[in-house]
Amino acid sequence: MAGRRDRNMQEKQSRIIAAASDLFDERGFAAVTTQQISDRADVAAGTLFRYASTKGELLLMVYNERYRAVIDAGAGRAERESDAIAAASAFVAPVIDWAQQHPENSTAYQRELMFGGATESFRAEGLALVAEFEAALAALLRADQESAAAPAEDDGAHAAARAIFAVVHLAIARLAFQPHTAADAAQLRRQIEQIITGFRAETRAETQGKEQQ
Repeated sequence: MAGRRDRNMQEKQSRIIAAASDLFDERGFAAVTTQQISDRADVAAGTLFRYASTKGELLLMVYNERYRAVIDAGAGRAERESDAIAAASAFVAPVIDWAQQHPENSTAYQRELMFGGATESFRAEGLALVAEFEAALAALLRADQESAAAPAEDDGAHAAARAIFAVVHLAIARLAFQPHTAADAAQLRRQIEQIITGFRAETRAETQGKEQQ
């Protein structure tokens, strides 16, 4: 009985995710109601709220899966690059491409990640993906400096990775007002280059300081 109940719950959740995903894509986050999602998924409104208590949580549920997919795609692109600047730029490119497909939903997703309820499980899952995104960038930078054995969260690589995430976050936020153009893409790459150049300079200075001691 427990196995059947679990399968039924999983099947309902899959229908809810599919319905929410389709409606958000078709109409945009602001225009969709939870009643429309429950109708499309063929579940009662009360059942819907057992899986996600708000429309924002439903968006997080849907977009967390998409975010993970683009992180994986970015990691695949980055592996084909030998230089850290090119690798970092390749890593973040799928995130921008994905966000540009549905800018309203993407900016709403960012808003829910930043300001959603502290106890929401899907927000926690999304924030864990942000941490994974930053950690992957930091690993690229450490490999560039042959310092992969320095995983502390307060090291220079992690700080640079968080700075790169911040400029990507702002690039996505701008999509609410204007599309991401080729000039914007060039500017984003330049910002990434500036951050990594600063990280490299800081690493060299630290290494030289240690050698002089």
